[in-house]
Amino acid sequence: MIYISSMQIQLSHLVPLPLRDKLLQRDSDIWNKEVSFTPGSLVKIKAPSGTGKTTLIHYLYHIRYDYSGKVLVNGQPWQAYDKETLAGMRQQQFSIIFQDLRLFDQLTALENIELKRTMTPKPYCTKEKVQEMAARLQVSHVLPQSARTLSYGERQRIAIIRALVQPFTWLLMDEPFSHLDEDNTQRAAGLIAEECRARQAGFILTDLDNDQHFDYTVYHRL
Repeated sequence: MIYISSMQIQLSHLVPLPLRDKLLQRDSDIWNKEVSFTPGSLVKIKAPSGTGKTTLIHYLYHIRYDYSGKVLVNGQPWQAYDKETLAGMRQQQFSIIFQDLRLFDQLTALENIELKRTMTPKPYCTKEKVQEMAARLQVSHVLPQSARTLSYGERQRIAIIRALVQPFTWLLMDEPFSHLDEDNTQRAAGLIAEECRARQAGFILTDLDNDQHFDYTVYHRL
């Protein structure tokens, strides 16, 4: 299994094929450009609805492939990595908060977190650390509950914790605070910032609006 301590991400004239005609008429900092994301950078990508925020995150995580151009990781296109290496990279280098969260409704909130926490041979976070994160995001009381019974805001905070319990050098986030009020957003953003600093990791965050939740290194328009 491959492990690389830092990972450079580059986009080379990346264009989603389903949105090609629409997006090539816009002035974007990302689509159809040469873009590099330096390890450790905190990247904000502001994007109106319909311009490909979720699509971009899926390309970066290599779960969608309907594009022209290239997504390069340490100089190699995603397609150059075999399945075993990709699995290892998703366990050790890339973590993600999906816009649709992708919790397993048949599991409890805690079981959703534990499933991710124990995927690596040696868990990165302790059970005590999980409880600490849950207390900080004020979701301790829902950990024993079925994920299907949670409000969307509770589900969002559980998904954030789940993403933080694995190792990563890049955290990919697709509108991670969309259903949180300002107080809960501040708590979640503070936890994410601390975890990224502790790991010397970077993140790429897509959202609709401007915000002051992080000290961004790079700001792009999609």
